[in-house]
Amino acid sequence: MDLNNNISMVSEFIFLGLCDSREAQAFLLVIFSSLYLLTILGNIFIVLLITADLHLHSPMYFLLANLSFIDLCLSSVTTPKMITDFLKESKTISFGGCMCQIFFGHFFGGGEMVLLVSMAYDRYVAICKPLRYSSIMGQQKCIQLVMTSWIIGFVHSISQLVIIIKLPFCGPRELDSFFCDIPLVIKLACMDTYILKMLINADSGVLATICFILLLISYSYILLTVCHHSKDGASKALSTCTAHITVVVLFFVPCIFIYLCPLSITWMDKFLAVFYAVITPLLNPAIYTLRNKEIKNAIKRL
Repeated sequence: MDLNNNISMVSEFIFLGLCDSREAQAFLLVIFSSLYLLTILGNIFIVLLITADLHLHSPMYFLLANLSFIDLCLSSVTTPKMITDFLKESKTISFGGCMCQIFFGHFFGGGEMVLLVSMAYDRYVAICKPLRYSSIMGQQKCIQLVMTSWIIGFVHSISQLVIIIKLPFCGPRELDSFFCDIPLVIKLACMDTYILKMLINADSGVLATICFILLLISYSYILLTVCHHSKDGASKALSTCTAHITVVVLFFVPCIFIYLCPLSITWMDKFLAVFYAVITPLLNPAIYTLRNKEIKNAIKRL
């Protein structure tokens, strides 16, 4: 049978969602709608605040504004569809819509991973090479770091999509989740995808793991370097990096579990998916706003 015929046989996929109970879905509708609204407003607020306040026109806050923008986009890939599906009896998504969720989810997710590494590099230069900070982290370097994150995110995402979009989908259509992701969609292909599944999962898992290891090494080096010079400096450095480290751990751990340590427990898979898609984009405005003195001062000035 021709491959195109196989693909055309499945024009849409069916989401099983998070739960069957109508009461539970009504409760989750309120919760996730509130979280999504907070995520959108919080990230837009950070972008506008950093843009408007001249005191925040520095490399660290330039990268932070870009991180907020990516979080804004990442949260909008799957959450609006999940929220509207709580109101529907039949939760479906077109084949093209499913592929779009996969592409943009990995595009923004991969870009955010690389951007977090760039932010760690910025902190490394600021704390370990303060006298050379202005010359190293110039405007051109900041733009290059941001562009690199977008390019790597795009290459990572398109490499995944090119493989999965060519698979034959001619049989089952049900996805036991609330959004399309490769580990779930690839199970529905009408062919043996074991090797392909390992390669695709390794692509995402390796990118996440490499970025995570680089971040751990960079922040460890920062703290060790400052501890070696002064205890007061170590305390200040720890305070500066705590927010970054918190975001890094909460962002990467669910992603690594989803791709490198796939679980057979359905509710745990869904919990990690919800955490990654809904909670993680809210962490950035919450953690950086609550823990950053300069952001607080900028809010007071505003």
